[in-house]
Amino acid sequence: MKKNVAEFLGTFWLVLGGCGSAMLAAGFPEFGIGFMGVAFAFGLTVLTIAYSLGHISGAHLNPAVTIGLYMGGRISAKELLPYIVSQILGAITAAGVLYVIVTGNGNQIGGFAANGYAEHSPGGYSMVAAIVTEFVMTFMFLIVILGSTDEKAPKGFAGLAIGLALTLIHLISIPVTNTSVNPARSISQAIFVGDWALSQLWLFIVIPIAGAACAGFVYNYLKSK
Repeated sequence: MKKNVAEFLGTFWLVLGGCGSAMLAAGFPEFGIGFMGVAFAFGLTVLTIAYSLGHISGAHLNPAVTIGLYMGGRISAKELLPYIVSQILGAITAAGVLYVIVTGNGNQIGGFAANGYAEHSPGGYSMVAAIVTEFVMTFMFLIVILGSTDEKAPKGFAGLAIGLALTLIHLISIPVTNTSVNPARSISQAIFVGDWALSQLWLFIVIPIAGAACAGFVYNYLKSK
């Protein structure tokens, strides 16, 4: 239960910090943080939770990460569903908090930092571009996670490597899909937007999980003698 609570809190912080920055600060007149600021916000959420709650649950904060770590032999099958449910609930709770904040000055929620492709991509990128982007970014994210948390890796630097990797991923892919690589983050925002966000949600669930699972297999191959 303590691990599940840690995953709930960690994913709550990721969505609150990352999506909150995108909605509240990215385009703020004159002093907006822009894409770069949002990218660093997502990286900072992972970095801070990795060092504060990582010793309790591993700080997955992401169903795709949990599945990738399972495929890589890092966690047991019985941990999968409780972790994933905790992550999704944490993300939805954060989205609820953001809904209250964003609508606090009478504004509509707009896109609510939801993930999308085609006309709902920030840069107008196609579904194929979105699929390739989400698969490759999640694949590389898991390679970094599996490698930096390996027993043979330098100790104490995993959180830094993972946080910076997520920052880099956002710097690359925000213009394409608003960056998911995390089904919980995508589900939480799509629920509040509804309509197009729910109809495109499949991509941001299926593709990150596929990328993460493949990374688990590949890393096991790289480690094998």
